[in-house]
Amino acid sequence: MFNFFKKSAKSTDLSLYAMTEGCLKAITAVDDEVFSTKMMGDGFAIEPQSDDIFAPGAGEVTSVFPTKHAITFKLTNGAEILLHMGLDTVELAGAPFDVLVKEGDQVTAETPVAKMDRKAIEDDGKGTDVIIVVTNTDQFQLPEIPAKDVQQGEEIGAIKEK
Repeated sequence: MFNFFKKSAKSTDLSLYAMTEGCLKAITAVDDEVFSTKMMGDGFAIEPQSDDIFAPGAGEVTSVFPTKHAITFKLTNGAEILLHMGLDTVELAGAPFDVLVKEGDQVTAETPVAKMDRKAIEDDGKGTDVIIVVTNTDQFQLPEIPAKDVQQGEEIGAIKEK
């Protein structure tokens, strides 16, 4: 009769979106053990076909790494997200990245957050995968991630509260 104690699906579900265009793949397929073994959390990656990187969903920028290769977000449902650009790119000291947001900025999947120079990254012998990790997977779970080509802004799936 009354659903006072029932969780609202709208408050606990939130879609994640492709941060760039390219080939979507499971995090276990990333050529980096820290990510592929889910040491930092569960997620997915995109082998980018564009240098433009957008937010993965609606929320707030919580930090921008000094080396510009990573940005963290807290989504509106409380999920904590790490967006990591490239593999072993911390060693590049920010050179191939132009971050367009700062801590405290509100974002949506339409918000450009960075530009990465894929050619410069490849020229340094680094991978260009753009990776999303949900770092608080004790509270949230991701949908199954099928390998497929995606466009920036395409819905990947809904993250759900456990």
